[in-house]
Amino acid sequence: MSSRVQNIRGMRDHLPSAMILRQYIVNTLTSVFERYGFEPLQTPIIEYAETLDGKIGDDEKLIYRFEDHGGRKVALRFDQTVPLARVVAQYQGQLLFPWRRYAIGQSYRGERPGRGRYRELWQADIDIIGSSSPMADAEILAVLTDALTALGFTGFTTLISHRQVLGGIARVSGLDEAAAGNVYRAIDKLDKIGIDGVRNELLQSGVAADAAERILAMIDLQGGADEVLDELAQRLQGDDRAQQAINNLRAIIGYARAMGVPEERVVIAPRLARGLSYYTGAVFESVVQNPPMGSLLGGGRYDELIGMFAGRSIPTVGLAFGIERLHDIMEELGMGPASGTIAVALVTLFNPEMAAESLRLAQALRRAGLMIETALDPAEKLGRQLQYADRRGIPYALVLGPDELARGEVVVKHLRSGEQRSVVRSAVAGALHEAAEAQRAPRTANEQGGMHERHTP
Repeated sequence: MSSRVQNIRGMRDHLPSAMILRQYIVNTLTSVFERYGFEPLQTPIIEYAETLDGKIGDDEKLIYRFEDHGGRKVALRFDQTVPLARVVAQYQGQLLFPWRRYAIGQSYRGERPGRGRYRELWQADIDIIGSSSPMADAEILAVLTDALTALGFTGFTTLISHRQVLGGIARVSGLDEAAAGNVYRAIDKLDKIGIDGVRNELLQSGVAADAAERILAMIDLQGGADEVLDELAQRLQGDDRAQQAINNLRAIIGYARAMGVPEERVVIAPRLARGLSYYTGAVFESVVQNPPMGSLLGGGRYDELIGMFAGRSIPTVGLAFGIERLHDIMEELGMGPASGTIAVALVTLFNPEMAAESLRLAQALRRAGLMIETALDPAEKLGRQLQYADRRGIPYALVLGPDELARGEVVVKHLRSGEQRSVVRSAVAGALHEAAEAQRAPRTANEQGGMHERHTP
């Protein structure tokens, strides 16, 4: 083992500048979730291994498993969906359906780390439990649209499809239900291996060449939502389950539009498979084109998973935002808070005799709701204090000397520009509140190459 001090590969330390952005993301998402009536839930990071077994599908091999000191077989949380199913089954007598819940926390996956992929990942989940209405699916689309917009994304697209559309594509191509699973797995790799790669996978799994071409033609349909659904309805004639799925997607799109989701934000994508095996209905994910990072979030309807625990079917739809991917993309595009520090101002110490008065000033500003840092060494030269504040990225420094004290004023110095002005002491809090609002104003990504622009009051 290396003697070098280091963290585990695929698990990251988040220093303050990164945490400021991450907290901004979490706070923004939480605000949007709660506007729609979603309530918080927290579950343990560790579950009994049998709780997760048989629920994840092909990715089950990525679950971290071990025995605790009592010899019990346990596992680290893979996602927050299976624990939700366990909670609903365990406490169903205490829950009133439909129940809107959100949960934010870590999950763990033993996969190869890479761009946008980590072994420890934070997710923000929302779910509506106990409703089979397409209006619930549409509400999830509205929440994700509002959330990404609130974070500053302007060039995102939400892809939506339905498991029974994929099933219908397989069935009308002459495949039975057993062979359809190979179709799902091949299509799910489309973004990684391309159309030719999917074709090869289909052929290698035993799909006939003409059937493979029919499948590829349908999963590559593009255009407006209504246009693509009409074309799918035509091509999947005679498959009742696929037709019901298409009608379900029409209803979801219609309700989403009524909730204000722009038409251009939602694209019908028959190629969308979503890898987790528990999805039963509509599936969706949101992507940005630049920088390429895969999906920002994904989800769908899973009406049977909770029933595996509860002993009865409980329809559910939800999604998970990937905090890691949101953070990495927003950091790359320069989005989020304009400042990488918490404090809006540093209260300096003019000299040892004035230190107590400066501390009283700092406390008064904190009681006014401002984030204030103070210098700690009364003997340190003022220039060194200002240099420290500038290096920390604190935008303002406050100087309270004998002359200012006598006049009832404070010098407010903007460290980046060097400009300074004397402000009546009673007005300092108001001036800094205005500055703090400008500091908190997020930067957003536009659609031209992922560039960013600053928004200030």
